[in-house]
Amino acid sequence: MPPPAARTWSRRGQTPVIRVRGRTQRRFSIAALACYKPGERTRLIYRPKRNADHKRGDRRSFTWSDSRDLLTDAHQQLSALIVVIWDNLNVHRDARLREFIDSHDWISCYFLPAYAPDHNPDEYLNNDLKQKLRQQPQPRSQDELIKNTRAVLRKIHRSPERIRAYFKPAPGRSSA
Repeated sequence: MPPPAARTWSRRGQTPVIRVRGRTQRRFSIAALACYKPGERTRLIYRPKRNADHKRGDRRSFTWSDSRDLLTDAHQQLSALIVVIWDNLNVHRDARLREFIDSHDWISCYFLPAYAPDHNPDEYLNNDLKQKLRQQPQPRSQDELIKNTRAVLRKIHRSPERIRAYFKPAPGRSSA
């Protein structure tokens, strides 16, 4: 969870202290696909995942099978071929996920360069989501955080113009 404030202040010479409620061991992960097709409504397909306490050995983030399921759901919702452009997250490079993609003709996969956040529409989505969550009152529980996050994602999903804006050309490149 992002800190409750992007900025704060304190008296000169004193370090500001911001108290944050909740346990840091619990995780809430989101996998999202920003879907763009010329001439059609731009969509956001997302799956939240509540993670249990990682100190007990539970996974913190999405697995290859979660990514597979998200892609399958997206294919069913969109009823179209899918071209995925991924960053180099280790789950995206998993051999089992690669085998799944290679065995289906309705999906193609390409990878971004090693470090290219300015080319990745999901980075713009992440920044937008964090900014909107910071504008809300600090959640008192993980359930409230999940509820707030879903509400913000639904709002983004209902705004095709906003999603389309995530597909900006990289600095120094034309959109043609």
